[in-house]
Amino acid sequence: QVQLVESGGGSVQAGGSLRLSCAFSGDIAHRVCMGWFRQAPGKQREAIATIRHNDDHTEYADSVQGRFTISQTIAGNTLYLQMNNLKPEDTALYYCATHGSYVCIRDEADFHYWGQGTQVTVSP
Repeated sequence: QVQLVESGGGSVQAGGSLRLSCAFSGDIAHRVCMGWFRQAPGKQREAIATIRHNDDHTEYADSVQGRFTISQTIAGNTLYLQMNNLKPEDTALYYCATHGSYVCIRDEADFHYWGQGTQVTVSP
């Protein structure tokens, strides 16, 4: 099976930066596409970035484009999300997720394995 463990969340002032990590373990067949999602209180979960393991193809939500960068280690066992110029509206619980299909887009329904989440709080 697959296990995903996020870390790196915390509290930061607006304009600051954080880097989230997601440690992957398990069957690499389920690690073709990895993504970061977030859910703020009272809102639906949002897919913010995806990356495909074999060619590093990435996609971003408009809300984070130019501020956040998704990346992965060559071995593919750690996923990162570098978050710069954070805004109060970025406050949310951030999740990493993965699936084994080549088509790698920001569609939550495609993702089968999820971590428990790490909290990011941005103060004005």
